[in-house]
Amino acid sequence: MSTTSLSSAVMTHPVRERQAAALAARLGLGGLALDPDPTGPPSALRTALVAWAARADDAGHHLVVQDDVAAPPELVELVAGSVARFPDEALIFYTNWHARNGAAARLAALAGAGWVRAVPEEFAPTLAICLPVRTADAFRAFAAGTAERHDDEVMATFLRTEARPGLLAVPTVVEHIGTSSINGHAAQGIRLAVCPVGAAEARPLLDRGWVLEEWGWLPYMRYGEGYVRPVGHEHDADPRRHLRWTEALPTTGLTEGQVRDVVRRHRAEDAAASVGRLFGRGFADELWIHCLLLGRQAEDVARRHAARRAAAGPVGEAAARVRAAALSTVGPAGLPPERRPELTPEHTALMAAYAEGAVRCGGRLLGPVEGQPAEVR
Repeated sequence: MSTTSLSSAVMTHPVRERQAAALAARLGLGGLALDPDPTGPPSALRTALVAWAARADDAGHHLVVQDDVAAPPELVELVAGSVARFPDEALIFYTNWHARNGAAARLAALAGAGWVRAVPEEFAPTLAICLPVRTADAFRAFAAGTAERHDDEVMATFLRTEARPGLLAVPTVVEHIGTSSINGHAAQGIRLAVCPVGAAEARPLLDRGWVLEEWGWLPYMRYGEGYVRPVGHEHDADPRRHLRWTEALPTTGLTEGQVRDVVRRHRAEDAAASVGRLFGRGFADELWIHCLLLGRQAEDVARRHAARRAAAGPVGEAAARVRAAALSTVGPAGLPPERRPELTPEHTALMAAYAEGAVRCGGRLLGPVEGQPAEVR
């Protein structure tokens, strides 16, 4: 796809107009979409509707980027290539490291995928999202009458009505910057990308990486504790409710005893003690178990999609670098927001190595096979 058939806009508020203009100039993006009521109640959706209306008449797709991001100069080129590959999809180029969607992207990275289908009940990340123009127009019509102020929530609801959640780019070239939030998200603390890499590492996976459509049950962390999203949770009476891993484990075919046994026999206690001294023994336990379950799922996904992986062909060192990026963020993202500012590069490296050990041990947990109960190797 030619970049000329892709239009774009940067949505912003007057207090960030200079920042947004610099971003647009640096990345070769279209004009600014300014909040039409900057003194009114905060509303990202109000500005998003302006941004989606700013599509060029001759464009086939429209990219909307928020003003508080960083991205490589190749962003428009990467988006255009992705659009050519998936012309009918909502393509999402930034995913938060601490959300369920972040967990899905991290799982996909560990399994070697380039794209992953978004979690249907969660908000759709909108820091950098591209839609076909017909979808963008349908979104504007859908959102025009809502009282909701969060564009990411309305986008997710809209995509659910389309019965097709967006595709998340697993390698993340768009990064969130700063912790301030015009729309009220500052309490979430430092919010960064789940698999941050450069354009060179991202390109092979965006261009040729296989798509993970079904990820099964999904381990994730929030505020220092591990959770599991069961299969089909979008049909639950309250699909946003969080189930602790101990509560949801029976739905996976595993038992808590099996998990605890792998922890007891295979976790490096010196590493656990080091993480525990920094952030508490409870966090060290939860992080290792989360990564153990994540590793189990990644191996299962890779095994089930071996043919698809082979058909996608080699992607060089890109998959290994994206995998390392995913492991580098799992510990920081799992911390409570108030603890994230304490992190040093040494802390991050320690937790990445700790996570890697748990992920590798995840292969020791075998899920149900042909009706047989789960067991530990």
